Amino acid sequence: MSLPLRLATLAIGLALVVVLLGGWTRLNDAGLGCPDWPGCYGTWVLPDDHVELAEAHPDALIDLRKGWIEMIHRYAAGSLGLLVLALAILGWRRRGVPDYPLGLSFGLLLLVMVQAVFGMWTVTLKLLPIVVTLHLLGGLATLTVLMLLRQRLSGLQRASGRWGKPHFGISILLAALFIQLALGGWTSTNYAGWACSDWLYCQSEQAVEFDFSTGLNPVMSVGPNYEGGLLPAEARAAIQVTHRAGALMLILVSALVTWSLRYRRTLYRPLLVYWGLLVLQVGLGVANVIWMLPLGLAVAHHAGAVALLLAGLTLNARVRNQFEEVPHGYVVAH
Repeated sequence: MSLPLRLATLAIGLALVVVLLGGWTRLNDAGLGCPDWPGCYGTWVLPDDHVELAEAHPDALIDLRKGWIEMIHRYAAGSLGLLVLALAILGWRRRGVPDYPLGLSFGLLLLVMVQAVFGMWTVTLKLLPIVVTLHLLGGLATLTVLMLLRQRLSGLQRASGRWGKPHFGISILLAALFIQLALGGWTSTNYAGWACSDWLYCQSEQAVEFDFSTGLNPVMSVGPNYEGGLLPAEARAAIQVTHRAGALMLILVSALVTWSLRYRRTLYRPLLVYWGLLVLQVGLGVANVIWMLPLGLAVAHHAGAVALLLAGLTLNARVRNQFEEVPHGYVVAH
């Protein structure tokens, strides 16, 4: 295994940790555990107790647990940034290698730099929902590009490796998946997970008025602090039911696309994994509504979304990298 491929594999593992830590930070309401950036209360390592910080910051409500959650997330993200920089440097040194994914390497570096800016804005703009949502999507996009980079690097090492054209159906499926991930992020950053108490009707005992114009408006005035959310109940309910509609859309798109791939025998396993994760994710979403978003289930729902994205990307790689058999003895490449 070449050095770039090893680094890309390591970076994927670290990116997974960063994305999961980001969800853990968000679900523990630790996004403002550090009131400054990139350090925490002006230091890179928090003290063992809060006395020193309380003396230096008498007006701040100090929570060392939340501060450490946020700083561990930043440590992991910084380490990932260094790995991505190394991949870009190695790509530049190998720019003469035919078909080397130099564009992906530098695009990934640019994406991580943008992510750092959004990480700063998350703190300085006090958890502004559009910023936090874009920061989440940026993390998922980073993981996606890393997967694509590793797949391209792996293809360079295989004598028979080839990177085929995108499959239209899989591209639509991945687009639908990203839309649903964005809706999930918007639901979380607006604290709309508690907006509905019934998993099917939102509110089974009373009529609900949905304020879609407010709930789905990404442009909000910069307020003092968005922790806990500032939208009215009608807007949060609208966000929740839109997220549910997105889930139905994803299920429908997944059914149509995977049905079109049913004859490709080498795709049976990745298709089963994808559908198993999709069904599990729907079940976790229902359970979160029934039990009112307990931390364990909320974390599992976040992790399930990441796993579903990885399954979709793996399916995409299988379709683009392999020759598949179809009925009647024909062999096609895609």
